[in-house]
Amino acid sequence: MEYEPVIGLEVHARINSETKLFCRCSNNIFNEKPNSHVCGICMGFPGMLPATNEQAVKKGAKTGLALSCTVNEFSKFDRKSYFYPDLPSGFQTSQYDKPIAEHGKLNITLSDGSVKEIGVTRLHLENDAGKLTHTSGGTLVDYNRSGTPLMEIVSEPDIRSVEEASLYVRQLQKIVRYVNTSDANMEKGQMRFDINVSLRPKGQEKFGTRSETKNLNSFRSLEKALEYEIKRQTELLESGGTVVQETRGWDDDKEVTVSQRGKEEAADYRYFPEPDIPPIIVTKEEIEQLRSELPELPGVKAKRYQEELGLSVIDANNIAADVEMADFFEKATKVSGSPKKTANWLLSELIGQLKSYNMAFYDNKLSPENLGKLVKLIEEGVISNKIAKDIFKEVYQGNLDPEKVVEEKGLKVMSDTGELEKVCQQVIDRNPAIVADFKGGKEKAIGGLVGQVMGATKGSANPKMVNEILRKLLS
Repeated sequence: MEYEPVIGLEVHARINSETKLFCRCSNNIFNEKPNSHVCGICMGFPGMLPATNEQAVKKGAKTGLALSCTVNEFSKFDRKSYFYPDLPSGFQTSQYDKPIAEHGKLNITLSDGSVKEIGVTRLHLENDAGKLTHTSGGTLVDYNRSGTPLMEIVSEPDIRSVEEASLYVRQLQKIVRYVNTSDANMEKGQMRFDINVSLRPKGQEKFGTRSETKNLNSFRSLEKALEYEIKRQTELLESGGTVVQETRGWDDDKEVTVSQRGKEEAADYRYFPEPDIPPIIVTKEEIEQLRSELPELPGVKAKRYQEELGLSVIDANNIAADVEMADFFEKATKVSGSPKKTANWLLSELIGQLKSYNMAFYDNKLSPENLGKLVKLIEEGVISNKIAKDIFKEVYQGNLDPEKVVEEKGLKVMSDTGELEKVCQQVIDRNPAIVADFKGGKEKAIGGLVGQVMGATKGSANPKMVNEILRKLLS
């Protein structure tokens, strides 16, 4: 029997507010000394009264709008009770039946070019737990993370493959970065995934029994865990076994999921309204103000790059995926006047330089104006593509004005017609076989002559002029 996977995802993204969700402790906790950003509120001390972070609420609402959700004018916090060493209060403050946003959608573009819509059930706010570090001598608890603000974004069970799941979370990461509500750096623990997987016979409407695998902290872990869980459940069903509803963990070293506990339901958490925190009221005017602040999102931007600037689907999506790269590209294109050429230099030469130094795009040293100037010099025939590549590393490392570099080094393209005709004639005289091929109808043969002229002039000749002169001399 052939089975179809049914996948739902819960994505936890840490809101990049300045302080935690219910206290004034710093939310900037990466690589900080353990337990150095804590207070009585985020440590769950008795008698402490929390106060809701307005900035975090607005960022949660803005993310909901970016996901085409309805932002609720009334939402509230609830206590979700469970006991674990990294949860000092014995409960998590979350949102249960009245979330900040719900009923949204997210479109993904599959490898075959088709577009699929994934429903977003809800986006709710909650505070994070602390962090446990297990050692040979025991378990250490760091409460710096305790109380940091999270958005939990829950998808509909609309995902049917590992590819769709991977595309969904990658697109979600782009969106929260675009609207500046989460940095979503997984190496800093700012984005984590829970996956819910079940199988059903193809053609059957009813869902199968699902398992949940929690706290996946990379795209690779998500993909590998889904592959394993689909394979595990398939083999179990084909052997006559039964899938158990449970919570599982992911062993990154062995690349397997392992059973942790029976799956809790809402009743097990004993939700009840948080008595110490007033409901959240967001007015229609505030919602519209947040909507007006939304930037052009990556999917829309990529489409515009294709339709208005003539970029390929791949180039448009690669550039639009990173808000800083997209801004750089647009500024560089204004200078160069050539979107396609600028995109090519950005994605090949500039990204190549960054990779060689193991740097992210935000570490880039080159200004968009200087890349734009370099591309413009090529387009106007002032320098050849080869010369541009020869000087690019120097231009990049010092963020130098390429116009000045070309002028100082005397690298302008040779465009003296008389001199070029002499060189072209010499190349023709030395290559009777290539000339015969060209005159015999082999159009590509002229490329060999052009290459030799470029070599003789050390790349300083204008390739277009060389081509024209050679054709004139050979006619």
